Amino acid sequence: MTIETSQTQGSSFPAFATHPGYSRMFAPGCLTMGIFLPLRFYQGDMSVLAGQAALVEEIDRQDFAAVWVRDVPLYDPSFGDAGQVFDPFTYLAFLAARTKRVALATGSTIFSLRHPIDLAKSAFTIDQLSGGRLVLGIASGDRPVEFPAYGVERAERAERFAQAVSYFRQLTQAGQLNIDSPLGRFDTAELLPKPVHGSIPLIVTSSSGQSPEWIAEHADGWLTYPEATHTPLGPQKLAAKIRAWRARIPDGGFRPHMTNEWLDLVDDPDYPRTPLRGGFTLRTGRKGLITLLEEWQAAGVNHAALGIQFSQRPAAEIVQELAEYVLPHFASHQEQPALATAW
Repeated sequence: MTIETSQTQGSSFPAFATHPGYSRMFAPGCLTMGIFLPLRFYQGDMSVLAGQAALVEEIDRQDFAAVWVRDVPLYDPSFGDAGQVFDPFTYLAFLAARTKRVALATGSTIFSLRHPIDLAKSAFTIDQLSGGRLVLGIASGDRPVEFPAYGVERAERAERFAQAVSYFRQLTQAGQLNIDSPLGRFDTAELLPKPVHGSIPLIVTSSSGQSPEWIAEHADGWLTYPEATHTPLGPQKLAAKIRAWRARIPDGGFRPHMTNEWLDLVDDPDYPRTPLRGGFTLRTGRKGLITLLEEWQAAGVNHAALGIQFSQRPAAEIVQELAEYVLPHFASHQEQPALATAW
């Protein structure tokens, strides 16, 4: 049994024009900057995360567009990356209380592993607590160890992802609901709270097992990997991918595109763009980074999520350099103010 998904569920830009997180991050023809957390990778010692929230407060004060948290339920040492370590929604609630304007984004919540009711309950709560700053990156998952741990067949993750997206969107609707899904069913009940602005932007990561047509129809934005970042050929390939996706959007409305890069930002501003770790990380000075971001913007990218986990310099030093020299070229938008509620 599958969920009917013929109705267009994606939203054009006007639908989120008053959404504080979305409008801060995205506008046609422009690129903004966000920072991926954690600022340093966990390598067996939780103390590496000490002080991170204070730096997130600084990221908020310096007017970056977003901070991104990752969703990695289980640490598989063979995979080599523990991700955020903290539960993303719990940590976003903590950060929501310590920040005022920065968008709170997930990159990406694993929709194939969690039940839509639990996902929606957590997401809507964070959205309310933050005054409407949540932007939800979503994915079908890529770590093999997690699927048997949840009792989910890895081969079914693409179908479960699409089912979860449909179920999640139905839960945003006001009033008593009647939901009949392979993932569960109920009637004459309602999920509370509701999102501040009636909906949560859903940003699909990579393909998540879906066709390009499905992503064009159902996603509120698209997050893809960047292609090569040490040469202009990478952004040119990315531009072709973005154009092909946008040509499939049924109503022709604006949908934002995002990409990311792991940086080793060196203190020499003229250091050339140099690929490391098989191209997984980019070592560069700030001038090379600015050039890359300009190339991405010309390609149609609307937001760059930068990870500094592999940088050799102190995180605070890198955040300050980005804020002082790079961010002025890619300023955050004057978003709608977050809802001020004294919870």
